[in-house]
Amino acid sequence: MTIATKPNINQRLIEESKIVPGIDYHVVHKIPGRIRFRIPLLAHDPDYTQTLRELLKSDSRVLEFRINIWASSIAISYQLADSKHDLLPHYLIDLLQEAQIRKTHKPQETVLASDEAGVKLPALATVLALLGLGFPIPRVIIGTTVALAALPIAKRAYTSITQSRKLNIDCLDLLAIALTSAQGNLLTPALVMTLHEIGDLIRDRTARVTEHHAADLLDSLGHYAWVIQPDGERKHILATQVQPQDTVIVYPGEQIPVDGQILRGQALIDPQKLTGESMPVLRQVGQTVYASTLVREGEIYIQTERVGSATRAGASIELVQQAPVHDTRMGNYAAAIADKAVLPALIFAGLVLAATRNPARAASILTLDFVTGIRVSLPTSFLAALHHATRHGVLIRSGRALEKLAQVDTLVFDKTGTLTKGDIEVMEVETVNGRMSSRRLLSLAAAAEQRLTHPVAQAVVRYAEKQGIEILPRQEFTYEIGLGVRAEIDGEQVIVGSDRFLRQCGVPLDCLYEPHHCNHADCPHHLNCRISAHDSLLYISVNQEFQGVIYYTDPLRPESASIIEKLQTEYGMEVHLLTGDNHQRAVAVAAELNLPLSQVHAEAFPEQKAEIIQKLHNSGKTVAFTGDGLNDSIALAYADVSISFGGGSEVARETADIVLMDDNLSSFLDAIAIAHQTQAVIKQNISLAVVPNLAALGLATTVGIHPLAATVVHNGSAIAAGLNGLRPLMHQDPPR
Repeated sequence: MTIATKPNINQRLIEESKIVPGIDYHVVHKIPGRIRFRIPLLAHDPDYTQTLRELLKSDSRVLEFRINIWASSIAISYQLADSKHDLLPHYLIDLLQEAQIRKTHKPQETVLASDEAGVKLPALATVLALLGLGFPIPRVIIGTTVALAALPIAKRAYTSITQSRKLNIDCLDLLAIALTSAQGNLLTPALVMTLHEIGDLIRDRTARVTEHHAADLLDSLGHYAWVIQPDGERKHILATQVQPQDTVIVYPGEQIPVDGQILRGQALIDPQKLTGESMPVLRQVGQTVYASTLVREGEIYIQTERVGSATRAGASIELVQQAPVHDTRMGNYAAAIADKAVLPALIFAGLVLAATRNPARAASILTLDFVTGIRVSLPTSFLAALHHATRHGVLIRSGRALEKLAQVDTLVFDKTGTLTKGDIEVMEVETVNGRMSSRRLLSLAAAAEQRLTHPVAQAVVRYAEKQGIEILPRQEFTYEIGLGVRAEIDGEQVIVGSDRFLRQCGVPLDCLYEPHHCNHADCPHHLNCRISAHDSLLYISVNQEFQGVIYYTDPLRPESASIIEKLQTEYGMEVHLLTGDNHQRAVAVAAELNLPLSQVHAEAFPEQKAEIIQKLHNSGKTVAFTGDGLNDSIALAYADVSISFGGGSEVARETADIVLMDDNLSSFLDAIAIAHQTQAVIKQNISLAVVPNLAALGLATTVGIHPLAATVVHNGSAIAAGLNGLRPLMHQDPPR
């Protein structure tokens, strides 16, 4: 359907019920903070229903929802932003459309089906060859099946010779298959091909990291935008259709879809997704705002300067896409060893054939290569380790990541949301001696801050509720974006906000409660002033008299300090702190974690984070980086090993090699332990693959062994190594 303009709010509600192409719905009823839709698609499309459910769960603005499939309806409770536009927040409409888009573009499993098809013919040949030992199956049928199964190997060998001008492992395999088949032994080549195909299948499935996440990374930017048309009307369009110089309107709770300059209005912007800054910032007319940041409060008109991939967020995503792509097929280096062994094996087999005139001995030597066991057991080991890690809440996307993790000697942490919780929390309430109790002060402050969308306001209300304090009703109030709120509470005039706001309201402040200003001995209000550089302050006055402050901060995760200590002492890692936050806060966090200042990097934009990672890498270090936001995605892409959280941004999760699904840093220690354990298992597997084949090779050269016996040794060692690689699956307890 076409999208109409919206000269007033009632017209906007009508139009928004029509803006979802391909989705038939209507609003059953709506009240501020709650709305019910009827969507016929819910009753007959479970994929759409499940996708919509996942999107609503992941949206912090949605408080709760209930889907009634039989009635084709969904009731949604959402956060109010004290705005007239909240009667029907159009981000809910966008979610209805997003669910249809994501459901439509779900990747298909055709690749896995084709992988399995590669195993079926060799397996059939093996079964026929085994049955042929006891049943009168015509050998021509068995031989034809073996030949068809060997056809892909022959094609790869031909391509390697004609195009790459070199002999590879497929040439060796083809020659061994031909020699043993020519002697009438069809079981041996069938078994060899089956085991090779199974190993390759396991390898490819383990290493397939991002093919099933093929959605465009730019989807992490805003999907829609309100644009003022030349005739003055407003139109809701796809963000990709916005042109430079267009005027875009952004309402409370919406993500800014473009980079540009504010023409009208002011807003409290949450930049954490882009820069990592934990505190919202006030942006006014003439200042620049960026795509992917969130408007917490206020309404702004933006003159578009850059859209899509040209925005700062889009450029960050392009850098991610251009980052060096590591080969994740962990069996490939075994194949590389095999390729180098081809010529020596051919020469050796030729010499044995010339000396003994016995094709069986030559075939045995060609069969007894050292790398088949590695090709089979390596992916098995990695697959088992990846499943083992999943049991402990760690998603490791590839064997390469696991291998690199065991080699990491330098670990770089983003601060906000990684070492810290990423959410504002109140630490303490401090009152002026002899005036008002802390409970009364907190009660008045929470009453003034209730139902505001500012994260500090929400933190104050949460803290009051946690303390069991009643939230008093709020009468008349005035909220000034970026400054604070004035309200009448219980017959008293309460002001909550910054020190600048209190001064503007005529409240005298004789002392600035900051570490570099406040000296308790000289403080006229006799506050303890127990402030660290990591804390921030909220000032409160009642009836024009200053009463006290509330300390708030983005606190460290409970496990951060112990994790850092273990990484430094038990694993000998060099730990760095990297953040877009200001230097003062970064230094304060580093002090709490006992990190030296030389390993603290503050006020870093996304591209600067990548430069720091590259600098560490170029100095010879194996670098792991842990981050959770869009602003971390470039650094994640350039690190040797990248770690993110299940609750992090979509781009960070898709970029990361390792995802901590339970959002707990402690599981990272599990991942490191599993990586070291896997490294030890792989060394054992190499020994299991090499030693028996080396002994059999000595016998084949001197006294000679039957090709089938060589196959038993060869395949037996491969199977033994493969089974040994499954040992991590037997561990039920965490490895730490």
